[in-house]
Amino acid sequence: MCLGIPAQIKEIVDVDNQIAMVDLSGVSREVNIACVLDDTYQSEDLINKWVLVHVGFALSVVDEDEAHKTLKILDEIGELSATMDDLDQGSK
Repeated sequence: MCLGIPAQIKEIVDVDNQIAMVDLSGVSREVNIACVLDDTYQSEDLINKWVLVHVGFALSVVDEDEAHKTLKILDEIGELSATMDDLDQGSK
């Protein structure tokens, strides 16, 4: 199973190579957008859209509400994981 992280496309960096700059939780990253380009979305149409990113590729377009819900869940999982790590360290 792979985990896609929501990111917002901020600009198209290279139209020919299908590369966009995204904001991934406050960090700018270049990603390949080839998987999300189709009759519905051309490069320019993707600016400010939310996508799920995995290993440098935008896999699908998601709506903003879904992106925020996913980010919140991932944040909660991270907090739970940190708490479990702390508990594990305390038992040693």
